[in-house]
Amino acid sequence: MSYTVYSMKPSAGVVLAGGRSSRMGAPKAALDWHGSTLLRHVTGVVERAVDGPVIVVRAPGQPLPELDPKVVVADDPEEGRGPMQGLAVGLAAAARHADTAFVCSTDLPFLHAAFVQAVLRGFEPDPDAGWPEAPEVVLPFVGGFRQPMAAGYRTALASRVERLLGEGRLRPSHLFEESAVRQLDDAGLRADPRLAAADPALDSVVNANTPEEYAAAHGRPAPEVVVERFGVLATRGAGRGASRVRAANLAAAARQAGVPFDGHVVAAVNGDQIRGDGMWPLLAGDTVSFFSADAGG
Repeated sequence: MSYTVYSMKPSAGVVLAGGRSSRMGAPKAALDWHGSTLLRHVTGVVERAVDGPVIVVRAPGQPLPELDPKVVVADDPEEGRGPMQGLAVGLAAAARHADTAFVCSTDLPFLHAAFVQAVLRGFEPDPDAGWPEAPEVVLPFVGGFRQPMAAGYRTALASRVERLLGEGRLRPSHLFEESAVRQLDDAGLRADPRLAAADPALDSVVNANTPEEYAAAHGRPAPEVVVERFGVLATRGAGRGASRVRAANLAAAARQAGVPFDGHVVAAVNGDQIRGDGMWPLLAGDTVSFFSADAGG
């Protein structure tokens, strides 16, 4: 069987910051997440998974918490039109950089980079699964529910979304009716070995949409990560060798490991990401290596 192979530009990430939530009583984006904010955490997770930019779509006039300087902010020109309006703005902004984008809301505290990557891999043609050509939407279908705000979209859909908005068709389901949608159910997602190992329960789609859900999410233990110390750090009070700690970001991992993350110490995450940003999110299964920046390791 012959099929078309698409050569795609890098994937982008789009995070819809939302506005003030009537249920939460405050903007979700600024909610605390283990010393960071929910928006900073989610954008960091998406950044870890895509090879293009991460774009945050905010409501008109919405203040945002501090973000990684590389994050691009796009302004939604009109409030009150639901996620489709944010989708149109985000996809249009992402189209300058990428052919595909992972789009999510800011209220996904357990989103894992492996989930994002599994969804984006769904754009690859797969004749055996009935997709000889790349789909326009990759839509997770987890626990019997569609997940349009944790899904993959071709950025060229921006104009189609705009047309639907102009017609007053404001639901993602209206876009799906006119698009080639590949659904990935629980089994299809877990067929990705990296995702099955990192997030077997598919908690990536668990959202915090009410105060009770947020409190329950915040009360869960932070991810378990392995911490290693090298150079002079290994000879100090923290001790030698690797240890396991629970930490949601680099700063928390440093505290748990007794490492002074003070500008003279840097971290490598899984061997290849050198970071000095304490709010860089950590995920279950990460290995964090701390070493002295002054000594070069």
